[in-house]
Amino acid sequence: MVVKTDYLQSIHLIERLHRQFLEVVKNELDRHGYQDVNNIQSVILYNIGEDELTVGELTNRGYYLGSNVSYNVRKMVENGYLIQERSTHDRRSIRVRLSDRGLALRKIVDSMFDRHAERIGDDTVPVEDLKKANTILLRLERFWSGGMGFGISRL
Repeated sequence: MVVKTDYLQSIHLIERLHRQFLEVVKNELDRHGYQDVNNIQSVILYNIGEDELTVGELTNRGYYLGSNVSYNVRKMVENGYLIQERSTHDRRSIRVRLSDRGLALRKIVDSMFDRHAERIGDDTVPVEDLKKANTILLRLERFWSGGMGFGISRL
């Protein structure tokens, strides 16, 4: 049986790791002189990649991190990282895709991820441990979303 303190420690670690990850991204942006885009926005840009999505799809696919997707999309459009266009099929729907400037920033973030992936190994985080951690985190995600039949939805 899981002890409540272990469960709470896991939640705390997930939250702390997420904040540390965003700080790493912020440092990378600073290193490259980006001051008009924040770490959350740059991760959103990375996740959009070559796709063209609606704001709703950003949220549904889990590409969005934060409390106000509309604000972040508007700022990225204003600063030239995203191109925003009305859908030709549904005039109410707005689609976004990366501009050349957004693609350039995405390459920087991708290079950072490449560097990190190269450094992960037996002396830091063995690949098998990382895979096991991912499996556990996916199980927690399913638990919280109610996908395992006993998650939050039954509380």
